[in-house]
Amino acid sequence: MTAGGPVDPTTTAAWAELARLSDGYTLDLRSALTAERVEQQTLAAGDLHVDLSKNLFDGDVETALLALAEQVGLDDRRRAMFAGEPINVTEDRAVLHTALRLPADASLTVDGQDVVADVHEVLDRAYAFAERVRSGAWTGVTGKRIATVVNIGIGGSDLGPVMAYEALEPYRQDGLTCRFISNIDPTDAAQKLSGLDPETTLFIVSSKTFGTLETLTNARLCKAWLLEHLPSGSDPGAAVARHFVAVSTALDKVADFGIDTDNAFGFWDWVGGRYSVDSAIGLSLVIAIGPDRFAELLAGFHTMDEHFRTAPAAANVPLRMGLLNVWYANFLGAHTHAVLPYAQLLHRFPAYLQQLTMESNGKGVRWDGTAVAYDTGEVFWGEPGTNGQHAFYQLIHQGTRLVPADFIAFARPAYALSDGDTDVHELFLANFFAQTKALAFGKTADEVRAEGVAEELVTARTFPGNRPTTSIMAPALTPSVLGQLVALYEHITFVEGAVWGIDSFDQWGVELGKQLAQQLGPAVSGDAGVLAEQDASTQSLITYYQENRDR
Repeated sequence: MTAGGPVDPTTTAAWAELARLSDGYTLDLRSALTAERVEQQTLAAGDLHVDLSKNLFDGDVETALLALAEQVGLDDRRRAMFAGEPINVTEDRAVLHTALRLPADASLTVDGQDVVADVHEVLDRAYAFAERVRSGAWTGVTGKRIATVVNIGIGGSDLGPVMAYEALEPYRQDGLTCRFISNIDPTDAAQKLSGLDPETTLFIVSSKTFGTLETLTNARLCKAWLLEHLPSGSDPGAAVARHFVAVSTALDKVADFGIDTDNAFGFWDWVGGRYSVDSAIGLSLVIAIGPDRFAELLAGFHTMDEHFRTAPAAANVPLRMGLLNVWYANFLGAHTHAVLPYAQLLHRFPAYLQQLTMESNGKGVRWDGTAVAYDTGEVFWGEPGTNGQHAFYQLIHQGTRLVPADFIAFARPAYALSDGDTDVHELFLANFFAQTKALAFGKTADEVRAEGVAEELVTARTFPGNRPTTSIMAPALTPSVLGQLVALYEHITFVEGAVWGIDSFDQWGVELGKQLAQQLGPAVSGDAGVLAEQDASTQSLITYYQENRDR
């Protein structure tokens, strides 16, 4: 499977059929949304209740999409991923984020190594360390217990932990908080360090290679801050050893920084950064919510993995949602995809999905290096409801662009509050239900006129409807449910990449800018020779900076 090239989806009979069906395709959701359709298109995956009925497809489209998955060999590629075959072909690596959440009694041997045993050895060490911090057994160099954990990372080493930390706020231990530094802009470090007590602060440096420019720069800033602000007489070596730990496999570099390598927690090259929140990269989260809750998160991931691996195609939620995204992107002209959580605790979830989906599928070549001749990737974006309703929903409802949207909500709130007369969570959910109904059904000109609206305003108040949405609900936002949600979108991303024949697990597109930044550093610092080698625009911009930096 991995040795040969991908199937060009445009050469399949299913693609041709979808192209034929999409020509002038319309679906009147008002008439299509029968009780039978809703029943048929409401699926279960773990604790997730997923209603696909308000999407723009009929039986013919569904049949053709499922045939497309079969004809591009999606089943074989999925099997290869779960088996640990090197489907990340540009780096010759396995793709085994699913192994991070296998139970301890499972077994998966890759290149002669039982990766499950490896995973649980690191997990056990991380759990033991977290318990020492949570209990107060681990102290800073002056003997005070840790009150703040600062995770230093970027990309997947930041987005996953901070998203999950925010989402699982009700499960955090009292008296123990986390902060997250990622941006190389020194403002980020300055703001996150503000008000902290160095004697009660623990830093986690999260970098697999211990060489990521942003992460190591911020780690040095934090190290300097710590040594400057600890009580005078504190031993620098002991201070770093008690206030810094690492998530890295580069033990020599960890030791050079001053971190005790016994407090370094590794992961593997078969874990991509954007798929790593359930690895040791989640150490800050383990400390915040505890090992038992983190284990529940992993179990949620595994539940969705098993659903994706075993559920029949027609009932397979990640498969169906991924194929619908292909339908919208390649046949109905959609360029973006909105994710709209009606849960304030998921306010970082859309940002997390941006890296997961766009770093994975923003590719212009297939995994054999040949250029694609069709659109790949979508721009994922979103904000929590109801904030978005007062911002960008206007475009989704009445704009000229097709924006498929996923709405996410929970039956039970994290905080059940009332103003005395109104259950506010029910008011909140009323908005959730209303928005998908309004997007599906719209409002006709005759309905507007029946409200007594002046004729010259009728068109402005008409809603076209037939705007596609998927509704995802669960009983509550628990650690397990969060794991299920994240794994759902991981596998949606996989499905799209498999159909498009691209390597969803490399990210070479992030490298060029980083390389050029290193080359431009001397010019920015005043090296006239390096500056002279640059293009005219870059020279002009750097010159402007140099002329204004000290004013």
